Amino acid sequence: MELMAERLESLKAGVIGSISLGLAFLTTSFINAWWLSKYFPILSYQQIDLVNLQMLLNGVIAGFSGFLFGVTYRYIIRLDANPHLKTGGVWAFGLVRGLTQIEVGWNINNSVLPFLILAGESILWFALAAFVLDTAILRKWLKPFS
Repeated sequence: MELMAERLESLKAGVIGSISLGLAFLTTSFINAWWLSKYFPILSYQQIDLVNLQMLLNGVIAGFSGFLFGVTYRYIIRLDANPHLKTGGVWAFGLVRGLTQIEVGWNINNSVLPFLILAGESILWFALAAFVLDTAILRKWLKPFS
């Protein structure tokens, strides 16, 4: 039964991570579409239409990344108060996603600045998800892995 309880807690962590990363994705997408690309044309790497298949797929990928992060983050931090473990998990997930975006941008476009912004957003997303997961653990909504 202990194994099933741990699996349910991991599922809860994944759902919390998925929702928080999905909301962060929506927020940054709206900011990019309505503010950054309007006032800073160099940051407009593509015409963003918020209701299309590509944005839906990007949102699903962000949500799935958040799910994987939530499950993994719960195992990373355990009952340890080491801040290096927490920030290491955030930076690992954020950099993997962000550096991939930079590499793709480097290969298809001469301007890498928009993709640097996207990489920063990725790190911010995972930091936000870690904050939400830490808050859920502090409020006893989620149990750390023991």
